[in-house]
Amino acid sequence: MRAVYFDGAGGARTRSDYPDPSTSGESTVGVTLAGICGTDLEMLDGYMSYRGVPGHEFVGVVEESEAHGATLVGRRVAGEINVGCGRCGRCQGGMERHCPARTVLGIQGRDGAFAERLSLPARNLHPVPDSVSDEQAVFIEPLAAAFEISGQVQAAAGSRAAVVGDGRLAQLVCQVLRMSHNDVTCFGKHAEKLRMLEGFGISTRLGAAERGEEAGDSSVSKGGGQGSGGGRIADGDRQAFDMVVDASGSMSGFADAMALTKPRGTLVLKSTIASGGGADLTPAVIHEVTLVGSRCGVFGPAIEALAAGTVRVDHMVDSTFTLDEFGAAVGRSREGDALKVMLKP
Repeated sequence: MRAVYFDGAGGARTRSDYPDPSTSGESTVGVTLAGICGTDLEMLDGYMSYRGVPGHEFVGVVEESEAHGATLVGRRVAGEINVGCGRCGRCQGGMERHCPARTVLGIQGRDGAFAERLSLPARNLHPVPDSVSDEQAVFIEPLAAAFEISGQVQAAAGSRAAVVGDGRLAQLVCQVLRMSHNDVTCFGKHAEKLRMLEGFGISTRLGAAERGEEAGDSSVSKGGGQGSGGGRIADGDRQAFDMVVDASGSMSGFADAMALTKPRGTLVLKSTIASGGGADLTPAVIHEVTLVGSRCGVFGPAIEALAAGTVRVDHMVDSTFTLDEFGAAVGRSREGDALKVMLKP
């Protein structure tokens, strides 16, 4: 089959002779469309020391399945990316995404979605309603990650929320937070991206995040910026928000997020910053800030939101490339004005 293979040393190329995924005990999905996200770009820069087929945001059609997933054959699906052992205490307790022996689609020990086919257990696959287009379905995985925040942090009446970053993930987080907060402000560095959010009733501030746009963006700063003082934050916004989500993908964005958080407020970390550079956590201690790491989420709320139109993503679709055009697709994804770039195997 055709697939993009990453050798772990900075080289990614499209192969026409890549082995088909094993079907032993799992379902085989023909990939219809896949999305490039910030984590994929980070991995191409060395994050997770991964070798194999990258990609974890996808929609496809089930071609073959193990016995208990037979009803999925022929259906359009999206897939949860973490595959645990199913036997350990974490898996038995519903925390498969934290299984110490897990594989992760296109990220850890498992080939991903930048290919004609992929393999996942039937329990990971979720049928996509007919009302959700292929392009919209590609957003199910990152939208589930955005909804995860609401499950981790309960919004108090009248609380103010802020998001640092205006890229792919940040756009989704802003829409999700707007469902539970009357007051949501996005701090970013791209005027056009911020204008997209204003139509959702989200306030915006231009210029806070110096570099990087979302979790895992490969253009992250190398520990630069104004330091943990958050020098680009206006006095009226400093320590003004009960909850702040850092989806900037940069060390300077983290500093800004810390500067925006109220004493005893909550700072949610959505960024995987693989570029290095130390984060100054002193303000978290001084101001007694609660730090919450947030990663993947369950798919149900994301699928329901797309089907009902309560979260809109069509405006985020940037461009679509073939697998043979992977280099051009990555180049476009790294450009500051790009949002969701897709691959069509």
